[in-house]
Amino acid sequence: MTIPGTNHAEQLVETLSSIRTESGASVLSLVEASPVLLVFLRHFGCSFCRKAIGDVAELAPELARRGVRPVFVHLGTPEIAKAHFDYYGLSDVERVNDPGATIYRHPAFALARVNPWWHLVNPVVWVGWLKGSLFKHGIGKIQGDGHQMPGLFYLKNAKIERRYVYRTIADEPDYLKLIA
Repeated sequence: MTIPGTNHAEQLVETLSSIRTESGASVLSLVEASPVLLVFLRHFGCSFCRKAIGDVAELAPELARRGVRPVFVHLGTPEIAKAHFDYYGLSDVERVNDPGATIYRHPAFALARVNPWWHLVNPVVWVGWLKGSLFKHGIGKIQGDGHQMPGLFYLKNAKIERRYVYRTIADEPDYLKLIA
């Protein structure tokens, strides 16, 4: 999605200004106020996505200390999202509802879609489940696009400073290293 006569930085600014959170704020306005950890989730039935919400909830004091605002992008409805974020104590976190995965596929983020059945036979995923993700966070029905992969983007000064693109749904990114 290239806009004639613009460079990548201008395109990112335009993209961030067009993405609105459920509260109505543009992601650009949030990034202009403070660095943002933009967390793309798969779907709320995924135990690893619920783990990601839990991980960010545990890191919330450190993120706040460093002046980094977490913002989540999800495929579910605002009502389903609210229930999950309330559960993990992140009721006030900014969220972006993207049921069509338009933002996921935007060239700035370009998060892949994969065969979800591959995850069911991938040993890395089984190890992740056995390490406790399944027991602590449960597993549910797919509530969105089960093919969609998650990702993390550290945004600062309206630029993507660093990114983490998942190789498997069971990846365990180092959030603090990403925002260092």
